[in-house]
Amino acid sequence: MTADGTEGTRPLRTPGRPGVSARMRIMLWLVGVMAVALASVGLMVRAILVAEVEGDGNQLLEQEAREFEQFAREGRDPATGRPFTDAAPLLFTHLRRQHADDDELLLGVVPDGRIIRQDREGGPYNLADDAAAMRRILDAPGPSGRTESPAGEIRWAKVETVTPGGARGASVRPASFVIAYFIERDIAEVDRMMRVMGGVSAAALLCGAGIGWIVSGRILAPVRLVRRTAAEITEQDLARRIPVWRHDDVGELAATFNAMLDRLDRAFATQRQFVDDAGHELRTPITIVRGHLELMGDDPAEREETMRLVTDELDRMSRIVEDLLLLAKAERSDFVQLQWVPVTELTSDIYAKVRALGDRAWVLDGIGEGDARVDPQRVTQAVVQLAHNAVRHTGPGDVVRVGSALDDERARFWVADTGPGVHPDDAERIFERFAHGAATTTSGGRRPRTGAGLGLAIVRAIAAGHDGTVRLGGTYGQGATFELDLPRAGRGNGREGQVTSA
Repeated sequence: MTADGTEGTRPLRTPGRPGVSARMRIMLWLVGVMAVALASVGLMVRAILVAEVEGDGNQLLEQEAREFEQFAREGRDPATGRPFTDAAPLLFTHLRRQHADDDELLLGVVPDGRIIRQDREGGPYNLADDAAAMRRILDAPGPSGRTESPAGEIRWAKVETVTPGGARGASVRPASFVIAYFIERDIAEVDRMMRVMGGVSAAALLCGAGIGWIVSGRILAPVRLVRRTAAEITEQDLARRIPVWRHDDVGELAATFNAMLDRLDRAFATQRQFVDDAGHELRTPITIVRGHLELMGDDPAEREETMRLVTDELDRMSRIVEDLLLLAKAERSDFVQLQWVPVTELTSDIYAKVRALGDRAWVLDGIGEGDARVDPQRVTQAVVQLAHNAVRHTGPGDVVRVGSALDDERARFWVADTGPGVHPDDAERIFERFAHGAATTTSGGRRPRTGAGLGLAIVRAIAAGHDGTVRLGGTYGQGATFELDLPRAGRGNGREGQVTSA
């Protein structure tokens, strides 16, 4: 945001300024995505493995507790062959029959505080000698829990001895069977596996970076070709094109770039033609105006005549400039604004306008019924221009016919006159810019016609904008017929108008 409250724009990168290449960005993005994916997978795997370790530990504690409870209910004293009546023999006998895992420790605690151990100590830590830890376990209200030790976290469970009938303390003194499980070594094993996995992931990242660098280079090779071609193209050389040999996004990029060059070529050609045409056509009236102004004397009549000639030339220059601007605009996509219009009303409006162009025997030679998708203003402009040409090449009282027709596919508008017509040699060239046909004299000769020679070029541009054609008919010496043939449901924005001769 700038100081005056308006939104600022981002500065463009200075040409030639170093930056990160697209190839490097692709590789960095690839490595970044792979790193995030591998890290996420690693965290998920570790969480799953830790959950499995904890689940196995809890299952082991529950299993040992259930086995002791079952032995306390159903076991027999080897010395008497009867159910146990004392906690010490019960705990001793059960411990002697158990085989603890490396991370597991089984203890028995009688009411007087003595601890009964297995002949083969299990676990990485002598829990029986840790009075504080044993006190935390025995004093805990619940049957299981966790506690800390120098060997790490301990998961524990305890079961108080019960009589075979289930009544606590009836004939067997209360005692505790303690199961301790050291989980740290399993967690350390998981961490070791994760370190190995991290090393493998790092190697995979390096391989992915190398592969990404190679693949991105191959993918971006056509893009670099586009960039080099664009750098070599100048305003004076727009003829180069990029070969399109692939049918993918890169091929579409090259095709789009070529289409852009085509548009630029047409735009520059239109600009150059406009400048050349303006310079060519305006040079003569400017010379005339300058010459008359330089030779103008003090005589009032001479000054008045000079001003009249200068004014006429300036008006002609103004018309030439307007026509040139119109032809330049014909290359734009919005040259015609198509809409559905009633052809009957459009023809009637055109006929009313052309009758004011001159004292001629105007005839409405037909009228189409229905709607057509055209630009009514451009169609009116084209037909009025054709009628204006007819007036220029006929005399007072001559017949000039104006009409329209409509069928399922085409909409046609025409102007026909009874003038001298168009010589066959001029039938094609009169639609070009600044091209002049020749008029037939009373003696049968031909003399150049006057005018800028832009009227029929404008008509052709309007037809091209509708994707239509201009048709020239009639017989030389007996009149001419100009017909505008347009699609009834046109899409518009055509570029190459056609001229045909009947």
